[in-house]
Amino acid sequence: MRKLFLFLAVIFIVSFLIKRKDMTWRQSVLKAAYPLIMLKGKIWPGSKDIQENRNQSLPPVSFYSLMAVSNQGDTVDFARFKGKKVLIVNTASDCGFTAQYEELEKLYRQYQDKLVILAFPANDFKEQEKKDDAAIAQFCKVNYGVSFPIMQKSRVVKGAGQHAVFQWLSDPSANGWCSQQPMWNFSKYFIDERGILTHFYSQNISPLSKQVIAAIQ
Repeated sequence: MRKLFLFLAVIFIVSFLIKRKDMTWRQSVLKAAYPLIMLKGKIWPGSKDIQENRNQSLPPVSFYSLMAVSNQGDTVDFARFKGKKVLIVNTASDCGFTAQYEELEKLYRQYQDKLVILAFPANDFKEQEKKDDAAIAQFCKVNYGVSFPIMQKSRVVKGAGQHAVFQWLSDPSANGWCSQQPMWNFSKYFIDERGILTHFYSQNISPLSKQVIAAIQ
C-alpha cells in the first residue's frame, strides 16, 4: 500500500512539473489539478450547485427571442435552436475549471445531434480571461479541440453591461424561476427543446456528470 501511495505521489508531482505545449505554467498546473478540484462536486455538492425548475415554469420572455454574436463576428439567432437542447456555459482560460472545455467537447461530440453548447468567455471572476477573442479561439482549439460555438467575450454577472443572454438566465421575470447568476467560471444553464430553462449547474458539477447526462437523455 505504501509503495502504491508513493508511486501515485510521484506521478502526481511529475504531472505538475510538465508544462504542456501552448499553455502557461499556471494553465498546465491547473489542468493537472483538475481531478482534485472536482472532488467536492462529486462527493458533496452544495444545495446551490444543482438548481432545478421543478414546477416546469414557462419563461415569460421566449428563449428564442435572444441573440448573441459569435467569436467570429456572426450574429447567432437563438430561434435556430428550436427543437434542440442547449447548454450555455460562461468560460475562462486561466481557471481551475478550464479543463471542463475538454469534457464539454466530449459531451458535444456524443450528443451533437440533439444538443447545442454555447460558450461565453468572460473576465468577471479574478480576471481569469484576459485574452481577446482571437486568442481565446486559438487556445480552445489547440488545447482542447473545441468545435462547439464560442461567443464573443462578454460580461455575464449582474450589473451594467451584463450580456442579454445572461440577463435572461438570471432573471425570474424573464426565464420563469431562476435568479442565479454565474457563481464562477463554468457555471452551466440547461434549456430543453421547448425553450424552457430546466437546470442550473455550478462549476463544481462536471459536464459529464450523471445529472447533466440525465437532463440530455
